[in-house]
Amino acid sequence: MEAPEGGGGGPAARGPEGQPAPEARVHFRVARFIMEAGVKLGMRSIPIATACTIYHKFFCETNLDAYDPYLIAMSSIYLAGKVEEQHLRTRDIINVSNRYFNPSGEPLELDSRFWELRDSIVQCELLMLRVLRFQVSFQHPHKYLLHYLVSLKNWLNRHSWQRTPVAVTAWALLRDSYHGGLCLRFQAQHIAVAVLYLALQVYGVEVPAEVEAEKPWWQVFSDDLTKPVIDNIVSDIIQIYTMDTEIP
Repeated sequence: MEAPEGGGGGPAARGPEGQPAPEARVHFRVARFIMEAGVKLGMRSIPIATACTIYHKFFCETNLDAYDPYLIAMSSIYLAGKVEEQHLRTRDIINVSNRYFNPSGEPLELDSRFWELRDSIVQCELLMLRVLRFQVSFQHPHKYLLHYLVSLKNWLNRHSWQRTPVAVTAWALLRDSYHGGLCLRFQAQHIAVAVLYLALQVYGVEVPAEVEAEKPWWQVFSDDLTKPVIDNIVSDIIQIYTMDTEIP
């Protein structure tokens, strides 16, 4: 039996007094590392999203105390490159990661330490595949968001669309959502609609004829979507940005 959409604490869980749980802080920092390292490695948006999803899914199955989260993150990047057919060299992942943690340091020499780290990444990849039962292909919201943006652009007044960066904001919200575990708790179509809904709300843009329509615009895109689900996704995204202000 599946849990209801949005159920469970997941990586976005909050601790006492509404503060982020310690695990959520760690996952936020490591997801940020995955994104920044991914950009420096020239990864496309889908492979980066897959790397974040693999990372979050692994720690839904295991205990954070049992594994080094940054080693898991490096292996997630390596594995995501294979899954999304954007193959990366372990050497490049190691060098980018080393520069991330030691901005003024020298590149690692090809010594025993380097080869031990390389072997750890490869062995960790095999461990992750077993833990995740080789289920490492995911349906991401990106293709849905692209389709929804094209449709919405045709509905809206041309000047309203050009005057407000709704599309840019929606893509930024989607990217940042991978700091938490939304990708595991909600359907891809629902996340795509929710980030678009939030972007429209931010700029106060109204969809034409929504009042006269038989159903709201977001339900036209996804028949099984409900307002409570949108509210849950938006709330989780806002929590991510709140956490961003609390974590150095």
